[in-house]
Amino acid sequence: MDLASVIGMAFAVIVVVWGIVMGGDIMAFWDPPSVMIVLGGTFGATMLANPIARTKILGKIVKNVFVVHQMDMIGLIQTLVSFAEKARREGLLALEEDASQLDDEFMRKSIQLVVDGTDPELVKSILDTEIGILEDRHSNNKGYLDSIAELGPAFGMLGTLIGLIQMLGNLDDPSALGPGMAVALVTTFYGSIIANMFALPMGKKLVQNSSVEIMARELMVEGILSIQAGENPRIVEEKLKVFLSPDLRKQLDEGKEEE
Repeated sequence: MDLASVIGMAFAVIVVVWGIVMGGDIMAFWDPPSVMIVLGGTFGATMLANPIARTKILGKIVKNVFVVHQMDMIGLIQTLVSFAEKARREGLLALEEDASQLDDEFMRKSIQLVVDGTDPELVKSILDTEIGILEDRHSNNKGYLDSIAELGPAFGMLGTLIGLIQMLGNLDDPSALGPGMAVALVTTFYGSIIANMFALPMGKKLVQNSSVEIMARELMVEGILSIQAGENPRIVEEKLKVFLSPDLRKQLDEGKEEE
């Protein structure tokens, strides 16, 4: 579980609710027709704007926001360097058994392509294409949340217009103007909550998670191609350390010293 996502969302909800409670009656912000207009309208329009297949995996998309996406970059480099050392000693075919034991499907496929004697340019093309497709899939998933963020406030405004029209129809009753205006504004509040408290932050988290995964895939590609080219394991390590932050590079170097 990604604690940053859980704590962040909980904090945002608590602060908004606390502000409402401290300012007056919380029930003033509850209006079932407004909920129906904003939630129902937003969800319906989002379904219209996206393929049904993406709507079916909405739960999975949201789940990815709250799941930890930490890639062990140091572990990846150490694994690839060990493969480079073994390939230099025993040849590329010696990596076939190691590849079958890898948990990461992308790396397993990459090693297998090399073991099978695939041309380096073709290996790079295949792996780059797979990374590109992964980026597109992540972008499309984020696009679903972007649709919600865009349409939520729009339906909030639509609900406000509906409320104002109904309010203007009761101008002969001054006592109804205040409550009518409050209800009209509540729909805008709902739309803003959907966009700014949920959809937009979730979309940004998906982008960050995607960038981490893409970087790990690019590191693998660089390492696999270096192994296939028969490069010195020390050179392979130096090339892959480029993907690490200064702190992670320091950890990698300190780990080697302890060995």
